[in-house]
Amino acid sequence: MNNSRIVFNYNNCLNSKKASVNICRLCIDSCPHQAISLYFELEAKRCTECGICMTVCPSDGFVFRSFDKLYEYIQNSEEIILNCPQAVPAGHEIPCLGIIDRDLWMTLMIYAREKEVKIFTGACGDCPDKKACGTSVQIFNELHTAWKDHPHLWIKVAPDEIHNEEMSWRDVGRERFEAIFAKTNSDEMYLIPKTRKFLDETWKSRTSEVHALPLPVINVSENCSDCGECPTICPQGALTKREDAEQLSLIYEPIKCVRCQRCIDICSSKALSMEVKSITYRLLAGKILIHHGKRRFCSRCGKRVFDSLEPPLCIDCLSQPVAAIDISQ
Repeated sequence: MNNSRIVFNYNNCLNSKKASVNICRLCIDSCPHQAISLYFELEAKRCTECGICMTVCPSDGFVFRSFDKLYEYIQNSEEIILNCPQAVPAGHEIPCLGIIDRDLWMTLMIYAREKEVKIFTGACGDCPDKKACGTSVQIFNELHTAWKDHPHLWIKVAPDEIHNEEMSWRDVGRERFEAIFAKTNSDEMYLIPKTRKFLDETWKSRTSEVHALPLPVINVSENCSDCGECPTICPQGALTKREDAEQLSLIYEPIKCVRCQRCIDICSSKALSMEVKSITYRLLAGKILIHHGKRRFCSRCGKRVFDSLEPPLCIDCLSQPVAAIDISQ
């Protein structure tokens, strides 16, 4: 039986959802303990449950078994107090600050408008999981810069010296939570990551209080050649297209987008980018027309062309010599 608080959801992994030439290795490359194999297997003896694999994974390939319990606590408690296993046991224990990704940070900030949010950590500088904590803190700092008037969170370093002497912090956490772990099925598949879904539910009931949030979204520049390839590589169906022989429209659904940037990588005209913009809940949950273009055809033979050069010429016609023009007449 796998007692780890972090579990690999094979069907949620981007590599399983839709094959790509560039295999996603974010979890493997980010793990400071080399606990994830090339086959995306989690080695329990090496894993410290720091949560960095969850934070960097865009699609819930790795998830925290007790996330539903965490969400229930955040929703229903009069004040939100979170602590890592190395900190004083002041409230609801999480494996590490590293499990808090961008969407969860924003959810906590929204809740901080109506109740106090406190986070206790151990001495992260001395912790073997400081890379995970650092990654989460970097995300928080980016949010802090983008959302300057966000409600304040209370974060304090408060090591638990007593429990650290009696038992290792990892054993303390497992002993305390093993009895209430949710029986998460490792084959479970869902489109929207749990932290995104929680953000959606939290914001939906508070749109009058929180008008807009800084979110990374896809942007299309004028360089778009209307080839229509980007929707075909999207593993989430966040980009779809409507097309006919003359025109192409790109439809974007931000709530489905996990920012894997496959569309950006495949774009030969470098027309796509990911930019942080202030968007409303209506835009987050809706469908956005981000591009509407007219397809171009070779002025000589009528074939499709995928650049913005003038006059429009396909490769074959471009390689042929231009006919001489008689200027004597």
